[in-house]
Amino acid sequence: MANQRKLGRTAAQRKALLRNQVTNLFWYGRIETTLAKAKEVRVMAERLITLAVKECDNTVSVEKQFNNEKGQTTTVTVQNDAPSKLAARRRIMAYLYNIPAPRQDDETKRAYRERTKDVKFPVVEKLFREIGPKYKARNAEKNCAGGYTRIIKKGPRRGDAAEIVILELI
Repeated sequence: MANQRKLGRTAAQRKALLRNQVTNLFWYGRIETTLAKAKEVRVMAERLITLAVKECDNTVSVEKQFNNEKGQTTTVTVQNDAPSKLAARRRIMAYLYNIPAPRQDDETKRAYRERTKDVKFPVVEKLFREIGPKYKARNAEKNCAGGYTRIIKKGPRRGDAAEIVILELI
């Protein structure tokens, strides 16, 4: 990425900050931050969403054979990622942080474990299952690509007068 804003931080701090904000943008749908940070977060978020849009429907059906307790062989058809989707998934997993799914107020530990046992990376799954198909349909409908985020200015922050904005997924 050429001509990246430094944001007054070292390279490691800046990368961690951007990864954290992009992860939170995907998880919550909107974040509140400064204008300079929002412009940098937008670049990475748009790249990852474009990757998810291209690969969200790219799966293959595979038949697997298992031996059950009685020694019988059973055949099960499962949906696996195609190689290109798997590569995209790994690229996204390498960038985003893993946020565990929150436990609901009236949910027991056992129910929470049962609900979340299949999903190891909830943010990545949300990107491929919800965000990718949503924008793929929007791109087909409007015959365009990109423009997945919106920056809304709130005004200056008290103290240092930095421009505060809301960055959200459209």
